[in-house]
Amino acid sequence: MPRRIEQIWHHSRGVILPAAAVILLGLLWEASVHIFSIPVYLLPAPSVIWVDFISKADLVYGHTTATVNTILGGFLLSIAISFPLAVMIASSAVVANTIYPLLVLTQSIPKVALAPILVVALGAGEMPRVIVTFLVAFFPLVTSLATGLLAVPKDLIELSRSYRGTWWQEMWLIRLPWSVPFLFNGLKLAITFAVVGATVGEFVAADKGLGYQIMAATSFFNTSVAFGALVILSLLGIVLFQAVAIIERVLFPWSSPQE
Repeated sequence: MPRRIEQIWHHSRGVILPAAAVILLGLLWEASVHIFSIPVYLLPAPSVIWVDFISKADLVYGHTTATVNTILGGFLLSIAISFPLAVMIASSAVVANTIYPLLVLTQSIPKVALAPILVVALGAGEMPRVIVTFLVAFFPLVTSLATGLLAVPKDLIELSRSYRGTWWQEMWLIRLPWSVPFLFNGLKLAITFAVVGATVGEFVAADKGLGYQIMAATSFFNTSVAFGALVILSLLGIVLFQAVAIIERVLFPWSSPQE
């Protein structure tokens, strides 16, 4: 029996410990608000946030769905663009030296400043928000994947070439399998940054989404609704990150570190 309990603890501690920390933080937050009589418009108690969340559940669901669509749109676009870019970077030093400064340039531009320009160019629809999300998410993905493609030991590459392997065979059979751990590290970062990018896009040009809800709520000092949206955004980031991690463990169990 003690052995069984030890096994259950070993497999579940990754969930129990963070959950316990969150619950403890919530209790301290609730107690602090009441003890120090903090006004609700400055820092609402978790109980107040929960009551407002329940009372506006339908509205919150609509905003959450809109944000998820933007996140996934930008994330999938980042995958579609990052993969060929990473392959080109890994294939040629000249291409790498040409592309990398442009990639850094895209990250140097403040996305909040870029969003209004995209709205003017593309209209106030979904596309500007998806592009902002993409611009935030794709950089860690392309750099991680390019690093993985270039991290293959030279002995393997020389062995492949000694057997007259083609460029496609080298890329498909050696470089891509070797880069899987790097790829999923990039995907985890990208999906997390996509949540940030979608929120930034909704701050600037949106009539729906959790970022829009935060802006609208704070305009009327409805801080509890804004905090509720922040909580949902945090949960979205955690859930999407874990979804990528689960995909990695299921499809490529050899690439993730085992305890």
